[in-house]
Amino acid sequence: MKTCISVFAAILFVIPAWAGDGHVPSHMAGAHIASGAVGWAEGEVRRVDRAQGRVTLRHGPIDSLNMPPMTMVFRVQDSAWLEGLQPGDKVRFQAARNNGAYTVTRLERASEASPSATP
Repeated sequence: MKTCISVFAAILFVIPAWAGDGHVPSHMAGAHIASGAVGWAEGEVRRVDRAQGRVTLRHGPIDSLNMPPMTMVFRVQDSAWLEGLQPGDKVRFQAARNNGAYTVTRLERASEASPSATP
């Protein structure tokens, strides 16, 4: 009985300590690295909200966020990027999840994208 209590106590104290030390289990190490990878996604502008600094994009897969194709609203890191942007424009962009919100961190009109910029 003492052995069971000792094991239970060890689990209660060791697991929380292990979880908070920043240790990444070996089976998750690749996932941690992959989640930091940033790639370009392609999309089409559906709506521009300059006042709120947001853009609605119909986009293809966003591999860096493990996100399938869909239409959704993004915040933009720099609202100046929205100037001149119109519904129907084709764009390339990078996005990240910041404080629970999806944010476009880089944006190029497809006509401005240079072939050498592809990852």
